Amino acid sequence: MEKKEIEELRSKVGCAALLQQDGWKIDLKESTRRAMKFRRDANIIIVIHNDRGWFDPLSTAKGDVFDLAEHLGAQGFPEACAWVASLVGFVPTPLAWQREVRSSPLSSIADRWARRSLPRSGSATWRYLTETRGLPDTIVAVAVGQGMVREGPHGSMWAAHRSENGIVVGWEERGPQWRGYATGGAKELFRLGPSAAARVCITEAAIDAMSLAAIQVMRPDTLYVSTGGGWSPASEDAIRRLAARPNTHLVAATDNNRQGDVYAERVQAIAVQTSATYARARPRAGDWNEDLNLLLARLAEPLAAAG
Repeated sequence: MEKKEIEELRSKVGCAALLQQDGWKIDLKESTRRAMKFRRDANIIIVIHNDRGWFDPLSTAKGDVFDLAEHLGAQGFPEACAWVASLVGFVPTPLAWQREVRSSPLSSIADRWARRSLPRSGSATWRYLTETRGLPDTIVAVAVGQGMVREGPHGSMWAAHRSENGIVVGWEERGPQWRGYATGGAKELFRLGPSAAARVCITEAAIDAMSLAAIQVMRPDTLYVSTGGGWSPASEDAIRRLAARPNTHLVAATDNNRQGDVYAERVQAIAVQTSATYARARPRAGDWNEDLNLLLARLAEPLAAAG
């Protein structure tokens, strides 16, 4: 096959089409418009770069649609090309969370963040965090006070990722009907708590970082951080810098699943390399927000019985 034909195939067939045709299902709860998570049994593939790239978060495998075909079982590049060619014209199932492409240029990260309001008691974002997600008002107030949370559109929350010197580089977007990340933003770390704390709990989402802080009653010796649902080089570098400080104790508080275990192993490797101490904190349910709401339900049982 000529190089021109290969490039034409690459432009016509996305990774999502290949995965859906092979029986993989998209996890809408864990997907964003920039990173679509597909599952089959215990296996995971994340589709990125506008459907033109992918990676396996449980291994080092990644690449384009042809690499994906080989990863899924094609025996060599010719067979991968034949599989991809067979999907020309195949249309993947539409994704409910996809937005239309913006027609106007975006403002800078700093300007977009600065224009958003602070959540306040009774606002749509405050209600989403405290009622839908079950976070205590005290935790939300701390996050707002530290400049980590803003009001997003339609009652959603923006949770800032800041660089080591405090600059907002992006934000996690979570809401009743939306999950995403700042367009054009970079992932580093969401940080809640004392920046100089020796104990650092590493979660996969800002909601989980706040939920764990609530469960632990906001320990004063702990910095609660989130990698934003992935493991970017900038996030790893930021964790490594935190771990290199004297007397640092890293806690891998990632999700209770295979991906969470893989991330925990990476945290443990950083601890070994930097001489930090290490522990694994595993939620009983899937993640810390689920644990928080199960805890709140148990605490409410005696009150319901007494009533």
